[in-house]
Amino acid sequence: MRKPIIAANWKMNKTTCEAVAFFEALLPKISGTCEQVEVVVIPPFTAIAACRPAAGGVGIGAQNMHPEPSGAFTGEISASMLLDLGVSYVVLGHSERRAFFGESDHFINQKLKRALASGLTPILCVGETLEQRDAGEVAAVLDRQISGCLADVEPSALPKVVIAYEPVWAIGTGRTASPAQAQEAHSLIRTKLSMLFTKEAAEQVRIQYGGSVKPGNARELLACPDIDGALVGGASLAADDFAAIVLAAG
Repeated sequence: MRKPIIAANWKMNKTTCEAVAFFEALLPKISGTCEQVEVVVIPPFTAIAACRPAAGGVGIGAQNMHPEPSGAFTGEISASMLLDLGVSYVVLGHSERRAFFGESDHFINQKLKRALASGLTPILCVGETLEQRDAGEVAAVLDRQISGCLADVEPSALPKVVIAYEPVWAIGTGRTASPAQAQEAHSLIRTKLSMLFTKEAAEQVRIQYGGSVKPGNARELLACPDIDGALVGGASLAADDFAAIVLAAG
C-alpha cells in the first residue's frame, strides 16, 4: 500500500514570518493526519530555516538544487547545504525550471542522482504542454522525460523517487486534467517505470498529480488507483485550502 504524499510548492511566495504563520494555522487542522498521509511543505530557500522548527510532523523540501557538491556556481545551492538546513525532499524538473531556465532531462538526471546519493527524496516533475497533448504526444513526452531523467538509476533506488505528473497546461491556469485524463497519464508513467526497471519497483513508486489541485477536486483525483498524492501550487498558499487537500487524502 503506497502512502499518499501531499506537497505544498510555494514557489516564489511567503516571507519567513508568513511561513511561520502558515504552520501555526495548518498544524491544528491536520492533527493526526500525518500518520496516514505524508505531508511536505516546500518553501523558498529564504524561509527554510524558519520553517524547520515550526513544521511539527510536516516534512520540509526545497524547490531546486545543483548537481555539483560545491564550486563556482553563483546563485545555486547544493545537496549538502539543503541537508544542513534539515531539508528531506527536493523538487527537480519542475516545468517552470524547464521552461524559464532551460533545464534538460540530462541536467535533471544529474541532479536526481546527486539527490539520491545524498539521502534526499527527489520529487521528479514530468508532464506535457497543451500543444503536445493536442498533438497526441502525451505518451511520447512522458516516455522521453522518464527515460532521460531516470537514466542510470539503480532499480533498488527507484522506490525512493516520488514522481509528480504535472500537465503544463493545467498549472496556474485554473484548468485541471479530468480524473480520467490524470489516471491515464499516471498509468502510462507506471507502465514505463515497469519497462525501465521492474514491475515490483514501479508498484512502489508514488506518483503525485500536480495541476490546479484544489479542495473541490482533490478527493476525486486522489481516488484514482495510480494517483498517490498531489503537488499543490496556488492552493497550498492558504492553510485552510492545503489542509482540506491533506484531509482528502487521509
